[in-house]
Amino acid sequence: MAHTFQIYFDFSAYSDMAIGLGRMFGFHFLENFNYPYISQSVTEFWRRWHISLSTWFRDYVYIPLGGNRCVKWKHVRNITVVWLLTGLWHGAAWTFILWGVWFCLLLLGEKFLWGGVLNKTPALVRHGYTMLAVVISWVLFRSVDLPQAWAYLGAMFGQTTGLAQDGQAAYYLLEYWPEWLLAIVASLPVKGWLQEKLRQGGNLGQTILIWAPKGLALGLLGLSYLKLVTSSFNPFIYFQF
Repeated sequence: MAHTFQIYFDFSAYSDMAIGLGRMFGFHFLENFNYPYISQSVTEFWRRWHISLSTWFRDYVYIPLGGNRCVKWKHVRNITVVWLLTGLWHGAAWTFILWGVWFCLLLLGEKFLWGGVLNKTPALVRHGYTMLAVVISWVLFRSVDLPQAWAYLGAMFGQTTGLAQDGQAAYYLLEYWPEWLLAIVASLPVKGWLQEKLRQGGNLGQTILIWAPKGLALGLLGLSYLKLVTSSFNPFIYFQF
């Protein structure tokens, strides 16, 4: 769960930095992430996650192969080729290949098998299914090899003794609950909703809109500092070159 947030905030943040830096030099880059963790299907997730990559594969691999304007078996072939290449694009390792195969199977399933049933289920069920599929995929993405991935997935689902049994997971949740709460809020489109409300709030709203991000940034710095001074971590040793 923590890595699920980490990889999103890390990747989305430096994409935003690239967009901002580009704009300073007169270039306008498109958004690369659109709140992917609110998705209610894997298909929707990949319309929101790493948009530049999925767009590139669509335009330069999927459509030249025929896209969906062909017989069914060729359509399946086109999707399979795209996702095998997407896995290899991230790295020449079996973990990345299996990561691509995992999403390939899910996307084919939603398109040809259970997509209709999924659309009729409650939104909470669709979201839970999507996030479970995504979290499992990040285990494959993060693991150094397949044995480590199998071991971690086994621990997650209770097949082996590990985090779920020794209380370490509960400790992390209780110790870092403020960070968990901030991560959940930041992964939702709360920012856009608040900005729109504040723009409609007159001068006071405009003032809050300008100064609230600065205050939040200082608050995060203060929280990080408190974590630093209340732990056994020695910053003077850490920052020595």
